[in-house]
Amino acid sequence: MAAHRYGLSLAFILILSSLVTPSSSDTLEKANDNAEEKQSVSDTPREVDSDGRAAAEDLNERQWQSTDVEPDGSDGTKDGESFTAAAAAAKDQFQEELVIRPLHSGDIYASFQFRTLWDIDFLQERQKVSHYRLFPKSLGQVLSKFSVRELHISFTQGFWRTMQWGQPFIPSPPGAELWVWFHDTASDVDGNWKELTNVLSGIFCASLNFIDLTNTVQPSASFKPLGLGNATDHRFLRYATLPREIVCTENLTPWKKLLPCGSKAGLAVLLKSEKLFHSSFHSQAVHIRPVCQDEPCTSKAWELRQTLNVVFDLYTSGQGKKEWSLFKMFSRTLTEACPLATSSKVHVDITDNPEGELFELSPPTSLLSQAVVLGDRRTYSVFDLTRAETFGQLRSLNLLLRWKGDSGDMLRPLLHAERYVAGFGLQTGEIHTVIYNNHPYRAFPVLLMDSVPWYLQLYIHTLTVTSKSRDNKPSYIHYQPAKDRHRPHLLEMLVQLPPHSMTEVTVQFERALLKWTEYTPDPNHGFYVGSSVVSALVPSMVAMDTNFTQDQPLFSSFVPVKEESSYFVRVYTEPLLVNLPTPDFSMPYNVICLTCTVVAVGYGSFYNLLTRTFQVDEPSLPLAKRLANLIRRIRGVPLLT
Repeated sequence: MAAHRYGLSLAFILILSSLVTPSSSDTLEKANDNAEEKQSVSDTPREVDSDGRAAAEDLNERQWQSTDVEPDGSDGTKDGESFTAAAAAAKDQFQEELVIRPLHSGDIYASFQFRTLWDIDFLQERQKVSHYRLFPKSLGQVLSKFSVRELHISFTQGFWRTMQWGQPFIPSPPGAELWVWFHDTASDVDGNWKELTNVLSGIFCASLNFIDLTNTVQPSASFKPLGLGNATDHRFLRYATLPREIVCTENLTPWKKLLPCGSKAGLAVLLKSEKLFHSSFHSQAVHIRPVCQDEPCTSKAWELRQTLNVVFDLYTSGQGKKEWSLFKMFSRTLTEACPLATSSKVHVDITDNPEGELFELSPPTSLLSQAVVLGDRRTYSVFDLTRAETFGQLRSLNLLLRWKGDSGDMLRPLLHAERYVAGFGLQTGEIHTVIYNNHPYRAFPVLLMDSVPWYLQLYIHTLTVTSKSRDNKPSYIHYQPAKDRHRPHLLEMLVQLPPHSMTEVTVQFERALLKWTEYTPDPNHGFYVGSSVVSALVPSMVAMDTNFTQDQPLFSSFVPVKEESSYFVRVYTEPLLVNLPTPDFSMPYNVICLTCTVVAVGYGSFYNLLTRTFQVDEPSLPLAKRLANLIRRIRGVPLLT
């Protein structure tokens, strides 16, 4: 009887739900209609499955965009027209590129560029953003919470050899580098900076939480914004480096997860950790900035650019011959482009190989492009992964480079810098920074920035700048002295480099004696000092393109060009390894061993004398009597006494 009542109640509920809720076919038709409307306003339409799952996802995404991205003055209860306009305004796109440049040393330089554009403003307080499609939600929340205007972070293993490899597309120092421009509405910049480093440390699985006021500086002339605006108030700028940071797989994995397709499709399938870290140079970076989408800058967007640069060495790879391919470099080949990417291309630099006399590239391609990169016009063979004919019949693309002859000598870069420590003993020393201008007849100014830890006490009155054995007086000097255990030294200078010259900057310092708790676990290894930064507008060999809105390759459009006669270059020197006066940390161990020995021998003997009980020991019988007693005991005769 109870089961019969339960069945009647269940049937009543089903009939009532069918009357109140529309049928699944009606819902699917409405979802398909909404999907078609969305395809009319979206630049990246989706395919609708036969079972309607994609249509339901589009309907759900449409609801998220209409409720979470609200225009100013709306309460979220109006009709869907205003929300449709807001959803249509929030467009995003994704591009990916790979540049392969054969070096004159026979090595291969591979540079990955991934760019995500999203025309939305995180800094508007009245615009709530909760739905993310291509832009990573973790980074979007960081931008809005900490009022970040620009963020640049890099993790590098190895040192870029400028004299052998030339200039990289995007330079970075060894270790970890982080510099951030905060919005002028930030009330507590130092507090936001501290929280931001902790959050980024968790996102990238790095030791960025060791960044504090003792290794953070506020440059006054260096590191200007690369995006919108020309901020001059350096109070909202923070810069820090960790030259001892080790880059490994745990840093690469979260970096790849920020990509829309992850490492499952597109160029990211080549990012295999065991191959990337078996190289002579590896650098991965994340750059976030606001950019313009048109020349009058009426449309703005946020740009997320993820870059990864790697140099494969002939000797470290164990090949020993000049022959490279995608499979030999990355142990994988390309099979498809990222489905979410509007552009997916592979560029191979063939500037030094116009007739194929230097190396042979296969498979051949008829697509060629030219771009002005670092003041030089370069020619590239282009492989468009969005075209089916690029992969051939095997549905796989494996580029192969075979060298035919000697590559010859490389042209020396116009700007180069290096640094080293001189002196003897553990009390004083001298830092030498050498800057080379290899241009035969042009002089140009450079901006040198140096951040020195507080435990190296600089004698700024010993600062000397010489060029061609003559004093070279800087036209601008900014020096901020250090405070013990609070902030480092900051030195910025604007120096004019004569043509074809070597300029040397020297300053003396004295080593401080740290507290025993401030030493690292391996103090005899030494203490690292971050790289010096040299920024300059170097004369260009060809006219630079100042139209930043033109459709250019990603590797040539990172730094905005404002003059046709020069291009911007940033050069990092080697980090320094300085020894400090170190106490003998083995002495506590020796003291402990000696103390334990004295206690065990002295106190142990005294304690035995106090606690031991003494008894009278009777003298034993001679051996002859003991033998006689043994015989008597056997015979049953009384024993001798």
